[in-house]
Amino acid sequence: MPTPRRLRRAAAIALAALPLAVASAAAHEGDPQYRSVVTAVSPATAGLRVEVLDHDDALQLVNRSGTTIVVYGYDREPYARVLADGTVQVNERSPAVTLNEDDHEAEDPPASAPEGPPRWRTLDRTGRFEWHDHRIHWRKDGLPPQVTDRTQETKVFDWRVPLRVGGHAGAVAGTLTWVGEPSSSSFPTAAVVSLVVLALLGLAAVALVRRRRGAGE
Repeated sequence: MPTPRRLRRAAAIALAALPLAVASAAAHEGDPQYRSVVTAVSPATAGLRVEVLDHDDALQLVNRSGTTIVVYGYDREPYARVLADGTVQVNERSPAVTLNEDDHEAEDPPASAPEGPPRWRTLDRTGRFEWHDHRIHWRKDGLPPQVTDRTQETKVFDWRVPLRVGGHAGAVAGTLTWVGEPSSSSFPTAAVVSLVVLALLGLAAVALVRRRRGAGE
C-alpha cells in the first residue's frame, strides 16, 4: 500500500510533468503546412515499403524483399543500399551524404558526380533506411508560387527518387502538397488532452492522500 509520502511525491511528479507533456504533444518534425506522400513504388515488389515521415521531413525504406535495393542521389550516383540480408549501407563518396544532413537547402542540391567506385559504409543490419531527402519538400524561402491562397490546399509538385530493385531500374514517386495554414481558432486538442489527463491523475493522488489522512485521524 503506497504511503502518504509516496502519494504526495507521485502527485508532485505528475503536476511537474504537465509542461513537458504539453510540449511533447505539440512537437513535430518537418513542416506541418506541407504534406509529402508516396504515390507509387516501382517496380512493385513484395516486401519493399517506402513512406514519408513527419509531414515532409524524411523517407523511410524497409526492405524485406530478399533482394538488394539501391537508392540513387541527386546526380543519380549510388547513395545508399539495403542488401538482401538487411544490411544497410551508405556510399561515403556520394554528395547526398553531406547534403542530406541539412534540413533545408536554399537552392537545388548541386550535381557533382563522385569520382571512383562507391565506398560503402555499413550503418546497421535492420533492413530499414531512413534519410532526409531534398527532393520531397519545398527547399526555398517563402511560399511556392503555386500557393496563391494560404488557406487552400494546393499541389506544389510531383517528385521522384530513383531506385534499383535487384537488376531493375525503378523509383519512388510522390506528391508534395501545401495543406494550408491552421485557422487562428484551431484548438490544440492533443496538448489539452494530455494536460487534462495528467491534471486528473494529480488531483486523484492528492485526494487519496487527504482521504488516508482523514482515516488516520
